[in-house]
Amino acid sequence: MINAVGAPQSILILGGSSEIGLAIAEEYLKKGPARLVLATVPGDPTADAAVDKMKTAGATDVELIDFDALAPDTHPAVIDKAFAGGDIDVAIVAFGVQFDDEKVWQDQKGAVTEVGINYTAAVSVGVLLGEKMRAQGSGQIIAMSSVAGERVRRSNFVYGSTKAGLDGFYLGLGDALRPFGPRVLVVRPGQVRTRLSAHVDEAPMTVNKEDVGRMVVAAADKGKEIVWAPAPFRFVMMILRHIPRPVFRRLPI
Repeated sequence: MINAVGAPQSILILGGSSEIGLAIAEEYLKKGPARLVLATVPGDPTADAAVDKMKTAGATDVELIDFDALAPDTHPAVIDKAFAGGDIDVAIVAFGVQFDDEKVWQDQKGAVTEVGINYTAAVSVGVLLGEKMRAQGSGQIIAMSSVAGERVRRSNFVYGSTKAGLDGFYLGLGDALRPFGPRVLVVRPGQVRTRLSAHVDEAPMTVNKEDVGRMVVAAADKGKEIVWAPAPFRFVMMILRHIPRPVFRRLPI
């Protein structure tokens, strides 16, 4: 159970080497020690570094389990294994890909793969996490969405559409689980400084992963359902959502 000061006793990261997922876990570990389960792609070369990072941050134990987002038939066993050591207080859904935006909409296989990882797999594990947390009567699910999903742009519409779907699913899951105790927080970051964004030009309001970690944990502590990172993106997107499509498609975004 999450204790009186908001410290969880156990944390699961699906996408266990995600820099943002690890930053959220680090922020939780500042509140007190916890058991970590990192679900990573089989053979992930960064998995061992993620384990070391969590141990340094104060994890009492770190377990690595294999997780293949593109193999949904294996997901029930993955989630069962994650919960085998006891209740999971916080589950962070932090896996995802973003292929070359201009190529992927012209590549059927690539588009299906991106959708399969970012949306289909996110729904798959979301249903399973919901079942487990409903049964235990408590828990916090944190789902990494994106401002790209709030209004899908021409420049990255395959990726944006997957985040729009994920966003809607987890908001609905939060409503469905609320009467039973668990909570769901949807995180809508803009560009975050990670190794995955190192090759692209920095956009306005880019934030550090540590900033996202702090904002996410603070929002979860307050029982919020949505958090923007940084917070001003909420107002930017509020404006963009209401711009007529003929005007919107001409914007340099």
